[in-house]
Amino acid sequence: MTTAPAAAKKDMALVGLRTALNILAKWKTSTEQAGNILRVSRSTISRARTDKAVSLDEDQLKRVSLVLNIHSALRMLFDNPANVYGFMQMENHNEFFNGRSPMDVVQGGDMIALYETFRRIDSLRGAQW
Repeated sequence: MTTAPAAAKKDMALVGLRTALNILAKWKTSTEQAGNILRVSRSTISRARTDKAVSLDEDQLKRVSLVLNIHSALRMLFDNPANVYGFMQMENHNEFFNGRSPMDVVQGGDMIALYETFRRIDSLRGAQW
């Protein structure tokens, strides 16, 4: 198996990060919350927004992937943008969320919380594990 050259990896990281940041903005997160969720610094966020190269480690790439996958699951669940983009801020009484919004759960930056949030949302569309 061949791996992508370093320049291609940086380009993919930039595209993924920018997309995740755009989704997080539509979820009404602050820059600090976005940084916590993705475990990236303000300077990395700033570079990504201005189309400059970024390097992301495996953990950061997984976080970007989880944000993209949460968004994908929400788009499959809901037809209207108000729910697709508003769901993460809505109070949720599912046992895992316990009255908190999904954003309340993930904004601290814990990888397990982010993964479990994805898993719970994805399960709503009938995904099997």
